[in-house]
Order: sequence, then structure tokens, then C-alpha cells
Amino acid sequence: MNLLEANDMRVEYAARGAPLRAVDGVGFAIAKGETLGLVGESGCGKSTLGKAMLGLVPVAGGRVTLGEAEVPLGHERRMRPFRRRMQMIFQDPYGSLNPRHTIGRILATPLKVHGLGDAARRNETVGRVLDLVGLPPEAAARYPHEFSGGQRQRIGIARAIILEPELIVCDEPVSALDLSIQAQILNLLARLKTSLGLSYLFISHDLSVVRYFSDRIMVMYLGRIVESGTADAVWSTPLHPYTRLLLDSVPRPEQRRQARAPAAAGPAAPAGPGCRFSPRCPLATEICRSTTPELRAVEGGHAAACHHAEQMRTMRP
Repeated sequence: MNLLEANDMRVEYAARGAPLRAVDGVGFAIAKGETLGLVGESGCGKSTLGKAMLGLVPVAGGRVTLGEAEVPLGHERRMRPFRRRMQMIFQDPYGSLNPRHTIGRILATPLKVHGLGDAARRNETVGRVLDLVGLPPEAAARYPHEFSGGQRQRIGIARAIILEPELIVCDEPVSALDLSIQAQILNLLARLKTSLGLSYLFISHDLSVVRYFSDRIMVMYLGRIVESGTADAVWSTPLHPYTRLLLDSVPRPEQRRQARAPAAAGPAAPAGPGCRFSPRCPLATEICRSTTPELRAVEGGHAAACHHAEQMRTMRP
């Protein structure tokens, strides 16, 4: 059963000439207890999509359903009950915490805003949540600058789970951390998913991290989803040349890669007819430059927006 469904999500920003469409007709679903990974280069629109789901940026179109209820995007007062059910972990563990507030105040504020418990009950909840993320209760009396980056991200996670949400959008939650700390945070998120029954949208530019952490993966390029499938299928048999390019950037010392033509360096294609990846794609043909490929199932639940997906399937990773 799906916990969340998004259909035809569109986000636009003002620009000279035509508006810049940061998210262009994206649709997906997240099942209860599932982690859906969203991967792509910086600037492809993945963080914007995550924020749009939560009503944190204005949407130009689209629909989000949580359970059986439609999320009232663009209606701040009506959004409040849904904010308890959907939370976000931000990328920057330094900039996402108010330096003038104690950790206890930062964590208690969501409870106060939603009218949950009196002061004593809120303090009790803060202590319990700090313990869940591996921090001592005395951390509540300290300020963000007294903690390391990894500890601050634990505080960000505590803030996200304190309202007992069903879904958490993890926006590059480990990209600002050292590798050893990344592993600790990912293991913490995995434990919380099991113990609290959470679902995640896990956003990252690092396909190896997404593969480790996710059940399914969506690959995003210039505002559109170009491939989706199980983590194992996307990793072992990429069906889009852009996914192959991302995989080629991941160090895999245990495997010698087959030599292949690299993706060409060049400007991205503007919005309009044709595949947006065609200026960089070694497989591009005339149909790629004239006809926009739709996301289509190629085998099982593995889908790609590529005219040459069947050819990609025969290529060794």
C-alpha cells in the first residue's frame, strides 16, 4: 500500500524569457516502510522536488496524496496537520539549527507549535528523542556550536522525528559529513526506520550511498525522472546513459570496467522537444534530438526515459 503518491509535480522559477522549470512533470509513489532514493547531479531539481512535496516551495502544478488525503499544497493553514506526518532532514547540519536557541528549545518548538503536551511533557519527549539519536539528556541545555557536524545532524534527525511523522524527506543528510560519520548517520536512519516504522525519500548526488540505503531508486536529470527501478536493477543494469555516467563516476575497485565512449561534455538541452541529455549522450540519434522520450517500463518495474533503453540493457555495466 502506498503511503504517498505524487503526480505531475511542477515547480517553476522566474527567468529571462520563459520560466525555468526546475521540476517538470514528476510522478512517483512511496510505499509504507519503503526508502525511495532520488539521485542526480547538483542543480537537477531533486531538493526542490522534496521541498515541493512538503509545501516548502510554491508549486506550479501537480498533486500529492498522503494516505487517502490530498495534501493542500499552497494553503499554509490547512498544511499544518500534514506537517506532523511529513518532516525533513536538511543537508546543512550547521545552517539548519538556530545558533541562539538551546537544543532543548529547538526540539520542543515543534511540539509547542502543534499543541502537544505541557512544558513538563515536552521536556520528557525531548529527552526521549535525544536518547533515540544517541545523544545524552544534558545535550538539551547546550547550543548548536558546542556540537560536531555529526552530532548536529543527529539533532536535525531528532527534530524530524519528534512529531512522530510517517514520512521523512532526507535532503543530502550525509553529504556534509566525513565518511566515517556518514556511516554512523546512515545506520542511525536505518535503525529509526525499523523501530519507528518510517518511510523515507532519500535525496543524494551519490549513487553508491543511495544504493546502500534505498529499496528503489529514481534518477533525475534537469527536472525529469529518466530512470527508476529497484536499487539492484538500477545498479547492475542501468537503462539510461545518464545513469551509466553516474555509475562510472563511482569507484568500484573490485570490478574492471569495460572501456566505452565517455559522455560528451556540453551544454544541457533546453526545455522543448528532444531528450535533455542528448547533447552529452554517446548514443544520441536524430530521434533523441527531435522527440522527447517518455518514462516507460522496459522490464518488470524497471523503467527508463530513453529511446535506446533496450540497447542499454545489452551493454555490460
